[in-house]
Amino acid sequence: MIKRQLTLLFFFISLSVFSQELYKGQVYDEITKSVHTYSDTLKLDFYTAKEAVENKDRPLLILVHGGGFTGGKRDNPLESEFCKTMATKGYAVASISYSLTRKGTATGFGCNCPADEKISTFKETTSDILKAIDYLKIAGDFNFAHDKIVLVGSSAGAEGVLNTAYLANYPGFKDLPMMSIAAVVSFSGAVMDARYITPQNAVPAFLVHGEKDKLVPYATAAHHYCDPTDSGYLFLDGSSTIIKKLKDLNASYYFLSDPEGTHDWAGLGFRYTDAIAGFIFDVVVNGGKVQFSEEVSQ
Repeated sequence: MIKRQLTLLFFFISLSVFSQELYKGQVYDEITKSVHTYSDTLKLDFYTAKEAVENKDRPLLILVHGGGFTGGKRDNPLESEFCKTMATKGYAVASISYSLTRKGTATGFGCNCPADEKISTFKETTSDILKAIDYLKIAGDFNFAHDKIVLVGSSAGAEGVLNTAYLANYPGFKDLPMMSIAAVVSFSGAVMDARYITPQNAVPAFLVHGEKDKLVPYATAAHHYCDPTDSGYLFLDGSSTIIKKLKDLNASYYFLSDPEGTHDWAGLGFRYTDAIAGFIFDVVVNGGKVQFSEEVSQ
């Protein structure tokens, strides 16, 4: 009888520890990856722990890689390792390819790329992200909570996820089938216009940015710091401006900034898997509020 009671006690203690670590610590070891075509030739990699594959209440993380809309891959080493790590914590994770609309163009995505073409590129990326979400929701091969979708992006991908999360009412985006997002994670990203962040769409944000980023503005400035005479002159609102807006709206945020940091933080942000998991656990899983800012360094 005593042995049976001790066994039950151990079981309940183990169950309690498991529930506390799920979505925060490493719970699983064996991760599987499957490849799927979600639109035309665009593919995504879906990562899941074998033991969590039937969990319909787990959050889904969708990762959008960087590369200036001219390159980059969904299965780069940093992206792959991030996906595996988050899957060990119990999340469903998808890393997507998207249309690299500036690949092979003479102007790339810098100051010689006309501003209207930059806006079209942003819109095309958001369109692809929405297609990936729609596919994952209706394909039937994936289990996750449809109201717990978190977008994660680096550099160009960060611009893509921020625009998708916050620009439902932006004039050029109104014809897109925008969807509700539970939270957004951005490494060195910016949004086209933070004024479109409202009480209705101010979803929690985990942002990482270097203050000396010369490609994607840390605050509000021209993309790539182009001159007003350049055809690619387009103002963007970076992480600092987005955080100020979220503060004004009393929304949740987690902000890591490096006073000496450059665009390198587009890659360095991937190291913060534990902090990201803790933030998602607090604001998405538990529905709590987090407002945290900290200076960091490389």
